[in-house]
Amino acid sequence: MALSKKVTDFIPFTISSYKYLCAQEVKRKEKTHYRWLDMIPANYLVCLTFERRKKLDILQLRHSTAHIMAAAVSHLFPDVKLDIGPATDDGFYYDFDLPHRLSPEDFPAIENEMRKIIKANLPFERIEMSRKEAEAFLQKSKQPYKLERLRDIPEGETITFYRCGDFIDLCRGPHVASSGEIKAFKITSVAGSYFRGKETNPMLQRLYGIAAETDKEIENQLKQIEEALKRDHRKLGKELDLFSVEDAIGQGLILWHPRGARIRAIIEDFWRKEHFKAGYSLLYTPHIGKSELWKISGHIDFYRANMYSPLDIDGNEYFIKPMNCPFHIQVYKSQKRSYRDLPLRWAELGTVYRYEKSGVVQGLFRVRGFTQDDAHIFCTPWQIEQEVKNTLRFGMKMLKAFGFSKFSAYLSTRPTDAVGDSSQWEQATDALAQALKDEGLQYAVDEGGGAFYGPKIDIKIHDAIGREWQLSTIQFDFNMPERFDMVFTGEDGKEHRPYMVHRALLGSLERFFGILIEHYAGAFPFWLAPEQIRVIPITEKEIDYAQKIANILLQNDIRACIDLSSDRVGAKIRHAQSEKVPYMAILGQKEVANSTVSLRGRIEGEIGVFTFDELIAKLTGMNKCEEE
Repeated sequence: MALSKKVTDFIPFTISSYKYLCAQEVKRKEKTHYRWLDMIPANYLVCLTFERRKKLDILQLRHSTAHIMAAAVSHLFPDVKLDIGPATDDGFYYDFDLPHRLSPEDFPAIENEMRKIIKANLPFERIEMSRKEAEAFLQKSKQPYKLERLRDIPEGETITFYRCGDFIDLCRGPHVASSGEIKAFKITSVAGSYFRGKETNPMLQRLYGIAAETDKEIENQLKQIEEALKRDHRKLGKELDLFSVEDAIGQGLILWHPRGARIRAIIEDFWRKEHFKAGYSLLYTPHIGKSELWKISGHIDFYRANMYSPLDIDGNEYFIKPMNCPFHIQVYKSQKRSYRDLPLRWAELGTVYRYEKSGVVQGLFRVRGFTQDDAHIFCTPWQIEQEVKNTLRFGMKMLKAFGFSKFSAYLSTRPTDAVGDSSQWEQATDALAQALKDEGLQYAVDEGGGAFYGPKIDIKIHDAIGREWQLSTIQFDFNMPERFDMVFTGEDGKEHRPYMVHRALLGSLERFFGILIEHYAGAFPFWLAPEQIRVIPITEKEIDYAQKIANILLQNDIRACIDLSSDRVGAKIRHAQSEKVPYMAILGQKEVANSTVSLRGRIEGEIGVFTFDELIAKLTGMNKCEEE
């Protein structure tokens, strides 16, 4: 069937295949909004838009290539033990347990074996087995990890395997029709990965790859991977002395070095200034709270696995906070509230702590302690539409200020297990949709994709090399106001329940900083640079003059440092370039005699000679964010 190219055209697709697409999108266990699919017979058809069908086709292609890679590894290493091989947002991987340590030197042999399987154009055949048959097959083939995965399949659910030639794998599917449909692929890397992500389990070898419809697409993906490696925030963080993670402190806990801390301070100062201008008030809340607070909020029941062990203080149980919202609610409840008091917009740069498995902790992107740019809005039902519009507009302004210009928006609607009145959900969802339209943002609707306690908007930014990053979220909450019995006195003198909106614009400072590092490849714009200009005396004779220049710059809010090393001037310039300092003030005897500086740019090279006043005027004029 030839596919139409119109986004609005609908393509029939089996419900079993659509479940696969949904399963790839739902990575967090608590998200249950696709349960309704289980009530639809597997042979029924659903209608997908062209774009959604295209996404499913890409996932099938990647997943099928992962199977072919596993088959190739099985041919080359018959003693291999298999785990799983899913598609990912940008490729695929498969986890193996085998005595041989895989390395890039093995990739050509594995790829050649994959090409043989593809050339043979072998069909992907779906095989259904009873649980007993599946257990017997996996025991006979000596696949212990697959047996563990088999136990994850609920009783009564159909157990399926897929055969491609002599390779048979436990898998829910779906796949392409045959191996010959795979046109282009590349194995990209290998890494260690604990079975089920638990550090006490065996370490497996995870082989990564990419798949596409043409060699040109593979070439473009490889270029992006190469560029992403150059921009890796962990690599640049070390090279530029921005942050570190030390074993003596613990995994997922970030040490901000002076240069990184300076950037964080700039971000925080800008964040506070903009929040005050937008009508927010700031809160500061403790890092721990009594267990009763977390019982009322529901975190003990539903979020306990992500919370650290409690502390015993004076015979009472306290938990380190994983969220800020219960504290903000306590501030709300500290006095009676009238409709005249609302809306209340309370923001906090609140540091929280959440348990993450060591296998998923990664640089600044996945940490155990982080600071959220958190805020909560409490308002009346008739204020909510304007508040949502203001919040979205504010969020876009903040993101644009840091140099992001391309965005994707997603609206998640009511799931089957929702709490709250349906009319509230409808009003909240309409307010979110209208805000997106008013801002001129194209958005996709994730039907049933909201949390059980409210609909939400997610904003993703596109970075300098085209990658998407989830940042801003505007999330309604109909659960917390009920749990904490939050009320306000209305104009009628009666008590009413306020609307509550959770809101984060940058996400967390740690993750946002990591994204900024990679977006700018460590070469921050002038207003964000931890060191904006380096003063470079050519010889020791100019040191006093250099100190005078640096002091003048510092007094004018220009971040300046002096290179007092004994290196030659060329080496000093190269050093400043490698540390991505935007400007250099070169000082020799001529500059001292004329009370001037020779200005050099990291990108521009030699710029010219400036007096003190001219230099200050030039740099001060540049010391503004994108939006100013």
